[in-house]
Amino acid sequence: MPDYLTLDDVEVASRRVLVRADLNTPLAGGEVADDFRIRSSLGAIHKLRSRRAVVVVCSHLGRPEGSDPRLSLAPVARRMQELGGFAVRHLPVMAGLEAKEAVSRGLPGEVFLLENTRFHPGETSNDPRLADQLAELADLFCQDAFGSVHRAHASTVGVAARIRSVAGPLLTSELVSMGTLLENPPRPFVVILGGAKVSDKLGVLSALVEKCDVLAIGGGMSFTALLAEGYSVGRSLVEENMMPAIGELLRGPHGGKVLLPEDVVAARAFRADAEHRITAAESIGDDELGLDIGPAAAARFADACWAAGSVFWNGPMGVFEWEAFRSGTETIARAVTSSGAFSVVGGGDSAAAVRLLGLEDEVSHLSTGGGAGLRLLEGKALPGVEILKKWVP
Repeated sequence: MPDYLTLDDVEVASRRVLVRADLNTPLAGGEVADDFRIRSSLGAIHKLRSRRAVVVVCSHLGRPEGSDPRLSLAPVARRMQELGGFAVRHLPVMAGLEAKEAVSRGLPGEVFLLENTRFHPGETSNDPRLADQLAELADLFCQDAFGSVHRAHASTVGVAARIRSVAGPLLTSELVSMGTLLENPPRPFVVILGGAKVSDKLGVLSALVEKCDVLAIGGGMSFTALLAEGYSVGRSLVEENMMPAIGELLRGPHGGKVLLPEDVVAARAFRADAEHRITAAESIGDDELGLDIGPAAAARFADACWAAGSVFWNGPMGVFEWEAFRSGTETIARAVTSSGAFSVVGGGDSAAAVRLLGLEDEVSHLSTGGGAGLRLLEGKALPGVEILKKWVP
C-alpha cells in the first residue's frame, strides 16, 4: 500500500481542489507546440469534474524572471479546453485576493487555471506567504505534477504542508512504474542512458549499475566514457572533470555490465546538413565530433532490449532532432517498444523521440518527468511526495 492518500481516498463533491499539474510545455508563436503534458494532466481533472469538484489548476512554465507575457499559461488554457472538452477559465494571477474571489464563486465541475506560478518570486524559494495564499484557494490539494515533485517549491511542498493533500492519478502511475524498476524489475533489467552530460546522470549511473543486468551508454555522455577508456574522441562533447568518476564506474565491480558504442556517426561540423561518416569509436578524427551512435552499437543495444524483461531508457543516442543523426535513437526507440519487456521511457528528449516516431502507445509507461524520475531511481527522496505522507491517518 502507498504511504500517501490518493484522490480515491477523499470526498471532493462541491469542494475546491487545487491541482498542481505539470504544464511546462513548449510554446511557438503564442500557441502550444507540444501538448503531451497537457494531455497527461487531464486524468485528474476529468476525475474531479465527474465527482463535482471545483477544479483549480496551477503550474509553472519556463523560467521567467518575474511576470513575462511570453510565458503566460493563457495558450495552455486554450489547448486544455480543446483537448478536455470542457471550459477552462484562465486567471491572470496565481494567488491573492483576485484569485480567491474568483475561485470562491466557482461551481461544481468548473475549471480554473491560475497564471504561471513562477511569475511570483516566492515560488522557487517556497515563500510561506505564497504557500498560505495558494492554500487559501482550496479545501484540498492534489499533487499530480511528477515532473516537479523533486523541487521544494511553494506550489509543490509549501501548499501541501498547509491543507490536506493527496496524490493524483498521473503521479500515482509514475510512482508505481518507477517503483517496479526500483523494487522488483523483471529480469534481465536493461538500462539505456543517453543525453549530453555525465554530470547530469552520474548519480543514477552509479545507482543503477548495481541494480541492472546491462547498462548501455550512448549520446554525448558516451564520449566522456570513451575518453576515460583511452580512446581519442576528436572534438566530441566531453566533460574532462567527470573522467575520474566515470572511469571508476567502468573499472569497478559492475563495470562488466556497461556497454559503450563501438562505432559512431562523426562529422566535422555541428550542423544538420554536415557531411558525416560511420567510423569505429577508436578512429574518430581529430577534427571530427560524434553526433550519434553507429549502426553496430545501435544493434548491440537493441539486442539487449529484445532480451530484456524490463527496460528503462532516458536520453537520446545522438542529435535526433536532425534526421542525419537520428538513426541510433530511432533504433533504440523501436527496440524498446517492440521488445515485449516492461518498458519505462523517462521524460525529456527520449520521450519526445518516442512521440516523434509515433510509438508512445507502445511503451508500458512514458514518463512526464525526467529529473524527478532520475532522482527517484538514484534512491533520493522527492520532496513533493514526502510531504504527502503528512496527511496519512
